[in-house]
Amino acid sequence: MDSNNWLTQLLLIGVGTTSLVADKLRQVSEEWVRDGKLNPEQAKEFVDDLMRQMKSEQGNFETQMQRQLRNMMQDLGVPRQAEMDELRGRLDRLERQVRDLENKLWK
Repeated sequence: MDSNNWLTQLLLIGVGTTSLVADKLRQVSEEWVRDGKLNPEQAKEFVDDLMRQMKSEQGNFETQMQRQLRNMMQDLGVPRQAEMDELRGRLDRLERQVRDLENKLWK
């Protein structure tokens, strides 16, 4: 399975869950306003505060997931992009050297 696809799917699930929770929070706060348990300003403050907390926790979750994924890939021996780029550069240089040597032999 493509690790980027896996991570993207996890993050989308988190975003979807956050969206559902936000909608439910708004519904509940609107009910409390209708029932007189909160005034509209308190309800707005309540929802905004909880949303700030959720966004902060979601950012922490994403950071932790990325760190875990990076560690797992390192444990599995999957090379980093920088390592792959370096190997590609080395391969290009070697191919160029082989071509140069072949050209010298055929002259």
